Amino acid sequence: MSERNTKRTRASSNRADFLLLLSTCGTADEARRIARTLVDECLASCVNITKIDSIYRWKDRIEESEEQLLIIKTRSSIYERAEKRIRALHSYELPEIIALKVEKGYAPYLDWIARSVSRLKVVENG
Repeated sequence: MSERNTKRTRASSNRADFLLLLSTCGTADEARRIARTLVDECLASCVNITKIDSIYRWKDRIEESEEQLLIIKTRSSIYERAEKRIRALHSYELPEIIALKVEKGYAPYLDWIARSVSRLKVVENG
């Protein structure tokens, strides 16, 4: 990206519109399926998947399990659609879906997120 384009994109980025969504899945296959669907349907620009160990309280018991953490880059303006899609694809009775606002970021990267999710696809039955 040229210096001129970088300056132009810095002016166009509204940083308040960007979110990181966190969600956990029980298997790598489920995590990849959700991630690929979100990116394919332009609900996320990128999804990172990493293995984690979770300790949590569930139904009055302390549980431990290996899970897959999804770190989903998207925009707050489409949060409801992304949440609805994650819920539809997720196997957990109570899926973790947490949104964190992006306070600052490299403007060209934020612009890439914006372009990636601006081509939102209409999905039936989703």
